[in-house]
Amino acid sequence: MIYNLRFTRYDIRIRAMAKRVVFISFLLAMILVSSSAAKAQRILGAVSVGVNCTQVDGDEFFGYHKFGLNVGPMVAVPFGKNKKWSVSMELLYSQKGSYHRGSTDSTTFRLVQDYAEIPILVHFTDKKLISGGVGFSYGRLINYKETKNSFYDSIFHYQTPLSNNDISVIADLQVRIWSKLWVNLRYQYSVKSNRTVLVTDPSTYPRTSYTRKQYNNVITLRLTWVFNQEKINKRAK
Repeated sequence: MIYNLRFTRYDIRIRAMAKRVVFISFLLAMILVSSSAAKAQRILGAVSVGVNCTQVDGDEFFGYHKFGLNVGPMVAVPFGKNKKWSVSMELLYSQKGSYHRGSTDSTTFRLVQDYAEIPILVHFTDKKLISGGVGFSYGRLINYKETKNSFYDSIFHYQTPLSNNDISVIADLQVRIWSKLWVNLRYQYSVKSNRTVLVTDPSTYPRTSYTRKQYNNVITLRLTWVFNQEKINKRAK
């Protein structure tokens, strides 16, 4: 049985708006790239593409078995002495959720959550080669699908609907691997519960129940290309 989020007209407008914002933000990033080249590179423009490895803490399944896209533009403003510090903002299409492969198709559980996400981070970059950052992100749910059978209906009793908003904290590590190309490893965790579920343990008699709150738990690996970044000066031999 497949459960879909039923969108109101307002949610449909939000989803359409998110697509427009992604497109407009990408255009703005391109404009900023062009203009900042003439302004001593005060603003950096970039685009990232990669994969999310996700799980949902509180759903009784363990492991980062759900994979999804993480893609979108970014702008960053360097500041401080030698411009080693920077603040960045991104607009991402980010797929999260949970996946459990059962012994048969009827015992497989899948939760798909698609978000329009805005991360804001502060970075420190050393020698223009390695960068570490921390920050937070706001995500708006734009699509949702949950696949499960009646067995899971007898175990999971949702006390609250899935939240349309996801607020999370981020730890970020980037390493420059070639020219303007960076590899990026990111960890992200929800600080606000996405929903509450009453779990019934089928292995006990009489059956016992307990309440769990669910949180998105995400590891992201991606590549980032910075369009107008300064080249590294080669040291003379």
